[in-house]
Amino acid sequence: MNLVSIEEGIEAFRNGEFLLVVDAADRENEADLIMAAEKVTPEAVAFMVRYTSGLICQPMLGEQLDALELPLMVPAAGDVHHTQFTVSVDHVPGTTTGISAEDRANTILSLIDPGTRPVDLARPGHVFPLRYTSGGVLRRPGHTEAGVDLAVLAGLYPSAILCELVNDDGTMSRGDDLERFSQEHGIKMISIEDLITYRLQTENTVTRRAKASLPTVHGDFTVFGYLDQITGAEHVALISGEPADGMLVRVHSECRTGDVFNSTRCDCRWQLDAAMDQIASSGSGAVIYMDGHEGRGIGLLNKLAAYQRQDEGGEDTVEANLNLGFPADARRFEAAAHILNDLDVKSVRLLSNNPQKRAGLELAGIKVTDTVALIAPTSETNREYLNTKATKMGHSL
Repeated sequence: MNLVSIEEGIEAFRNGEFLLVVDAADRENEADLIMAAEKVTPEAVAFMVRYTSGLICQPMLGEQLDALELPLMVPAAGDVHHTQFTVSVDHVPGTTTGISAEDRANTILSLIDPGTRPVDLARPGHVFPLRYTSGGVLRRPGHTEAGVDLAVLAGLYPSAILCELVNDDGTMSRGDDLERFSQEHGIKMISIEDLITYRLQTENTVTRRAKASLPTVHGDFTVFGYLDQITGAEHVALISGEPADGMLVRVHSECRTGDVFNSTRCDCRWQLDAAMDQIASSGSGAVIYMDGHEGRGIGLLNKLAAYQRQDEGGEDTVEANLNLGFPADARRFEAAAHILNDLDVKSVRLLSNNPQKRAGLELAGIKVTDTVALIAPTSETNREYLNTKATKMGHSL
């Protein structure tokens, strides 16, 4: 697919051009036509209506929607991707039926006008505001978030308009259809995946909040506390010696059942102890403890529900997560890279069996010079778990 760089896309967006924004093949697998809200004209709306499904949506920040007293259409989104539609609106002053290109452009511009009052908006209407998820595409990789993120990156008002591109026969445009449309109309095409990567490589998503000494049974460490600006998680970095390029690093996911209660269903506590021992004896290294990673990112109670399925139904750890409606692994590791950036560490030797951890660090710009395995002893209670991680998740065991 002929995608332009995110930098090119941002410049086009800033100049008031449409963008074709493609999402993942395993998500909606489609492209939305997106434009900055403040650049909208009746001609742009008419073009969008001509080549899309015609249901024009306007992603906006939650505080903007709250100020306009626009609640969600339903309390909890029922679609699989949890798109947050508010009640639809028309701008009352100067609007006729609300459906024309001129009327919809008027409504779109009124929604970003600080002088617009709730009473100025008729409900229902012909423009569909969407509530943006805080954190944008780093939190939810949808077109709603992409539209607002692009506006912010372009230095524009944080709102956009979007609609799904369709073919003349009414089917969704994908693949070659998108290429033809892009070339025929001179509209640049970007992907949400590339937008995520761009943000991860150009932004720092963590803020250092504390630093203290921390003597442990493994040795003396300095502990740094970080707040994750995207998720609100509270990560910590345990540093032995002075931070340095090429040092030994363990990115360890929170596991209360293992790390706190010494559960033998997993190898987490063993890996944490082994990593702290190796790092303390190496002279320079770090354990980055990732908050919010319980149960590979599904939370403690859901993790226990997964355990119950394994106990009662014979499912393995991957099957249990999937059958509860979660991914096999919902974790992201880029925040660990941003912690390393804060410590001025650009390259590491990674203590891990998990290829996703290496990929997450490298995606966010950290060079992994070597991966050092942590192979836990096998027991009757963890044998199946370790086997599943190796065979289904690609862990080096």
